[in-house]
Amino acid sequence: MAKIATNTNHVIVKSALCLLPPLLLTVAFYLHFQTQLSIFSPVCRCASQPAAGAGAVDDNVVDRLRASATFLPLKDTRQGAQTWFLSTLNATAEPEGEARNLVFPSPASAGRLLCLAAPSRHDGARNAYALASRDALPRGAALLPGLAFVSEPACDHTNIWHGLTSPVPFASWHARSRRRAPGAVRTEMSGWLAALAEAATGAAVAIETFDAPGPACFEEAVVFRANVAGMNKERMLRAADFMRWPGPYCGVNASSKPGGGGDDSGLRVTLLFRTGARAFKDEAAVTRVFQKECRRVAGCDVAAAHANNLTFCDQVRLLSSTDVLISAHGAQMTNTLFMDRNSSVMEFYPLGWKQRAGGGQYVFRWMVDWTGMRHEGSWWEPVGEPCPDNRDILDCWKDRQIGHNETYFAEWAARVFAAARERKRGNAVGDPAGGRSREATVCRCS
Repeated sequence: MAKIATNTNHVIVKSALCLLPPLLLTVAFYLHFQTQLSIFSPVCRCASQPAAGAGAVDDNVVDRLRASATFLPLKDTRQGAQTWFLSTLNATAEPEGEARNLVFPSPASAGRLLCLAAPSRHDGARNAYALASRDALPRGAALLPGLAFVSEPACDHTNIWHGLTSPVPFASWHARSRRRAPGAVRTEMSGWLAALAEAATGAAVAIETFDAPGPACFEEAVVFRANVAGMNKERMLRAADFMRWPGPYCGVNASSKPGGGGDDSGLRVTLLFRTGARAFKDEAAVTRVFQKECRRVAGCDVAAAHANNLTFCDQVRLLSSTDVLISAHGAQMTNTLFMDRNSSVMEFYPLGWKQRAGGGQYVFRWMVDWTGMRHEGSWWEPVGEPCPDNRDILDCWKDRQIGHNETYFAEWAARVFAAARERKRGNAVGDPAGGRSREATVCRCS
């Protein structure tokens, strides 16, 4: 019996051993099959699900992209004045010598748009910006079509001189790219600046006031956060040439202006007077001095006008036909932009400016330089009525009216008129900028 049991056990063990390999192979195939199913089954399920399921997945991605748009202070007061506007972004200057700028969308922004939330009109630190995908804008955001021009609002854009520093870099950018920009992020802008921008770009300026609730995202935007910072003189001169002849906008043909169709050797002198602050005390006496000296120069003619009585196009017509501008320091001198290269400017100040105004009093000297003209010097009023209740000489006399010195004015005018006349006749030596063809400028602006 014991032997029979032993043999039986051997048979059972031997059978089990024979069945083990097929069993293990079956288990292996089963596990492999399940693994393959686990890999491919999600794809199969996604492919077999209805469109609503796919939309749910896309909505999830959009929600995540939307949530990734983080609004940061538009003006970060922890940064320096050159970088506090859009402080987390690095501006570039391309080509070399151009003003530093940011373009949206672009590879640098990973294809994202610029979005602004601007509830405050007075404190940039309360406003914010973010970058967002076009397909996942922040909730409640409006998409503004077209190309917008954005600059740091450090200057008063109701003052034409202060505001001019913003359009200059954009004019240079526009002249290279020939892109039309109908928008500017300003709550207000002087009519002069708006007309200049429209004349230069061919597109009407729309002021974005951000009155609608929620953020605004720009379909395209170019940002100059430091205005002309980084822009070299050559680029400034090209931008000035691009802007300086908006004649077609004003319906003025180059050949219809004095000297445009024939002999251009005559000298055209313009007295551009102010009214009120920094006006001449005796305009008639000042006019007589310059008329007298003008009569000594063949072909010289004097025109007098008040800036506050002129429309934008009136100013274009007058200044584009001016060889020598005589005017007191003030925003009206921004019209020198419309004068030809190599034209001359004579500037006048009340008492106190030379003593206390600092570098800011030379803004038009700088402007004349980077637009290719000649600043022929300045005259500062040497005397003034006392201000017993105010010891600050600039605060006291800053906006006082200006007197005149007949002898000094006559000698100064004689030198400037004679040199200007010689330059126009082509006999000047060492002419740094050269004459500019008005016809060529019209072509450049077309």
